[in-house]
Amino acid sequence: QVHLVESGGGLVQAGGSLRLSCAASGNFLRINDMAWYRQAPGRQRALVASITSIGITTYSDSVKGRFSISRDNAKNTIYLQMNSLKPDDTGVYYCGAETTRGRPSLPIWSWGQGTQVTVSS
Repeated sequence: QVHLVESGGGLVQAGGSLRLSCAASGNFLRINDMAWYRQAPGRQRALVASITSIGITTYSDSVKGRFSISRDNAKNTIYLQMNSLKPDDTGVYYCGAETTRGRPSLPIWSWGQGTQVTVSS
């Protein structure tokens, strides 16, 4: 079983910054991709940013230039630095990770419990 624990959410005014963290623990040999998703009220969960095991990153168009995802493989942790926050960034932010236990097991995707980010105008 894999546990992902997010932290760092909260209430911030528009234009402010927050830094989210997500630490992975549990029964796995390696972590492949890790990512942050956001679920706004009344909307589906959507990708915000992802990072591979070697640090290749992708971002949704809505956060490019404002958000930065990073990773510390020694700590099995990813971060999301969010700058110039907008009210549209409000939502529950979920961490996700693909882990493997080695053959013959297949990779699995796990989710954290989510952390609320609220940006006031």
